Amino acid sequence: MLSDIKQVSWEKDLEPRPEAAQVLKFRRDITKSYLCLSHMVSCYNQVVGEALAVELPLIEDQLQEQRQSLLELHNSTWRSEGVHQLIAQKRQSITAFFASVSEARANMAAMSRITQGWAELPLLQRVGNFLERGEATEQSYSRLREDSEEVLRLTQENRRLYVKQDTSQSWSAYLDHVDQLVQDGLLQLLLRSLHFLTDNMKPESCGGALLQVSLHLQSTESVFEPSLDTDLADLLKSFIDDVYSAASLPPRLSVSHHGNHQEALRENADLVALELEVRQRLLEVREEAELLRADLDRFSPLWRSHKRGVMQEFLTYGRKLEPEEEEVEEAPPTLTDFQREIHSLQKQMTHVNHLNENELLHGWLQVELRPFKNALRLFIHNWISMYTQHLLKLVRHSMSQRSVDEEHDDNSRKSSSSFPLTETIMLLETVGVEVPELTTLLQS
Repeated sequence: MLSDIKQVSWEKDLEPRPEAAQVLKFRRDITKSYLCLSHMVSCYNQVVGEALAVELPLIEDQLQEQRQSLLELHNSTWRSEGVHQLIAQKRQSITAFFASVSEARANMAAMSRITQGWAELPLLQRVGNFLERGEATEQSYSRLREDSEEVLRLTQENRRLYVKQDTSQSWSAYLDHVDQLVQDGLLQLLLRSLHFLTDNMKPESCGGALLQVSLHLQSTESVFEPSLDTDLADLLKSFIDDVYSAASLPPRLSVSHHGNHQEALRENADLVALELEVRQRLLEVREEAELLRADLDRFSPLWRSHKRGVMQEFLTYGRKLEPEEEEVEEAPPTLTDFQREIHSLQKQMTHVNHLNENELLHGWLQVELRPFKNALRLFIHNWISMYTQHLLKLVRHSMSQRSVDEEHDDNSRKSSSSFPLTETIMLLETVGVEVPELTTLLQS
């Protein structure tokens, strides 16, 4: 018969035998039916071959129905009565089934894209040069809420496509699967955010200052503001809490798990390890900051010493006594002693001026030293002023006494001060202290 058909196709005037003629007469219907059968089998195999393990129980009844439909055609031939109409009918059924499953799978793919895209959301960011909770964090929260509503909508749409009741065991297992997709997406979001934090706290990989504290000088000690012990730790904890708060926004879809995703992810080993790393970085930078403060404590006598007591000791012995010295003979200071103390303070002022405005510790914590430097300059200025005011008092007294002596005796040049007046005035001028009485004297 096939040979006859081939000959007829080659020789148009050849008369085929009856069986070949009948095939030729219905060849279009046979071809159409063959294509329909091929399409039906392809759809069925595609549904089965690409099904997720959690999806098969949802479509098991429909698959059985389609298998039965195909078996009804198994014993039919092209000669069977009404076979072409039957094939078209079965094709319509399996095509609708295939379309609904394909739509549900497209929804599942969309949910996967949504949850996987969460890893790129910024929960921690630099605002300016430092880590701050900015507008991007709120935008990420808003995105999570919107995406969660879309995942919920797609999940309900799939329940309709799979024609399943909320209470069925197969649907509960499907919800567990979608719920795990959400949690996996949140886990990647949290991991990326905490990695961002830890990477920016590593000296070898950080991109500059992440946080900032200032060193301030109080009456008895220098302190960091915010404090390294509590405030800075609380600040880092608040950033970590912001990260975890994102995991509480998407609602849980699983009916077998209680609580929210944040509570579940708090126990994740990788996230716990990253939190421990943050605390370790904080401990390391705190130790380095204390070393910096200890180094600056070399200036501590300037703010810890009692000026009045030091001055009284200096005017009595001409120097500062050591703690172990007892029964020291009194020796009032000379102008050289005053000069030594003033020059020592000026030297300390030079050292203070050469201190950096900022120090970067471990590559990520910036310590601002300007408040400390400004306060220290003021202390040094007050110490210098203590010595110069005493000298200025002596100069004024000496000049006043000299004027009185000149009124009684022009030849008198006796001074009540034991310091040379000219050298004393020159010493005062080196530190910028003017003697107004000197100008009046010169004018007269």
